[in-house]
Amino acid sequence: MPIQDERLQQLTDWMGQCLPALFAARRWGEVPVGELFPASSDASFRRYFRWQAGSRSLILMDAPPPQEDCRPFVKMAGVLGRAGVHVPLVLAEDLARGFLLLDDLGRQTYLDVISGANADALFADAIAALLAFQQLPLEDDLPSYDDALLRRELQLFPDWYVREHLGCTLSETQQIQWRRICDQLVDSALAQPQVLVHRDFMPRNLMLSQPNPGVLDFQDAVYGPVTYDITCLFKDAFLSWPQAQVDRWLLDYWERAQALAVPVQASFEEFLCASDLMGVQRHLKVIGIFARICYRDGKPKYLGDVPRFFAYIQAVLARRPELAELGDFLASLPEKASVTA
Repeated sequence: MPIQDERLQQLTDWMGQCLPALFAARRWGEVPVGELFPASSDASFRRYFRWQAGSRSLILMDAPPPQEDCRPFVKMAGVLGRAGVHVPLVLAEDLARGFLLLDDLGRQTYLDVISGANADALFADAIAALLAFQQLPLEDDLPSYDDALLRRELQLFPDWYVREHLGCTLSETQQIQWRRICDQLVDSALAQPQVLVHRDFMPRNLMLSQPNPGVLDFQDAVYGPVTYDITCLFKDAFLSWPQAQVDRWLLDYWERAQALAVPVQASFEEFLCASDLMGVQRHLKVIGIFARICYRDGKPKYLGDVPRFFAYIQAVLARRPELAELGDFLASLPEKASVTA
């Protein structure tokens, strides 16, 4: 169904200017008459459209400035592509206006197709892609997952979930607790070996494709903790797996990473502990982001996934006594913020 708005008209006009040169360069023949459909949207301001003409399809990204910047996407597409990761080819770009024309990696994400029957095979492919870019030398000019960024992310939880969603102001005692919790999580993250981190390496951003998987949404990549992406892969916003199965997948990753000299922790138990604490940092951040998306951006649906992240935290608290203060802190918040929410 066509969508009518000013930016979409600009995007469509720009695409019309790009297609003749693209088709000529690729030797695809004459430009056929195609149709434009919504492809997907996400929690950001970006939108995606699919241009379809027979069996030929292309993806248009609309990333409106100043809210979005296409340059990190273009840069990381090059970095990941050179590592052999299947990412969209940037076929044309207008960075000033926030328009990109990309090849189409397919219509089905991992989230669309994954099940108990195919999860082992799909995650094996995902781990191979992850290890491919984790082997890259840290030579590109990318931001680091440093102390300041980790703390800014954690602060989303009290600022947006506690204050805006719960309407709660932290007491002086709670503020002291929170600072100690942040110190613990940040120190653990910074102590880890550093690799290229996608930051949202989850089934919704992995496409079923050839070669498999196609990897999307990589524009926020940084150098950071080695456990971040693999933890993100199995502690997803939209589906959960039994912990024993997750541990088996994590062991497979850890063994493969060691064989490829990816700098993981020396023992599997050290790796699991680092993964657990890294996960908690991310879970608290995501809860804060979902609240911000609701109250700042008017998209309340993401709050429906908050209980899943509290459940992830609860599972970690049950096996990591060193995080007892986090359990006490969450228990001191209003009832719906508890880890059983």
